Amino acid sequence: MSEDELDALRKRRMLELQQRMVDEQRQAQAQQQVEGQKQALLRRILTPEARSRLTNLNMVKPEFTQQLELQLIQLAQQGRIQLPITDEQLKELLVRLQSGKRDYTIRRV
Repeated sequence: MSEDELDALRKRRMLELQQRMVDEQRQAQAQQQVEGQKQALLRRILTPEARSRLTNLNMVKPEFTQQLELQLIQLAQQGRIQLPITDEQLKELLVRLQSGKRDYTIRRV
């Protein structure tokens, strides 16, 4: 390969890398914007105590919490729940959601 061909390849590769970085930055910004909107909706839907409980739950079960947040937002947008949701109401909801799961205990004989 000649020196000109190598320079052209380097420039093309550099442009590809720059474009990839720009795309990743756009995705990150879009993700932050969506997360900000979700948190703003949750502030309107939940009382501060309920939001605190949801934050604590997020540390233990992040996937479950994300699904629950989306369900709460959908229910609120459809008008199917009374706003704002208190900590007690959130506890009851969590108990109902967890009651479908079985706890297994292993006993040695």
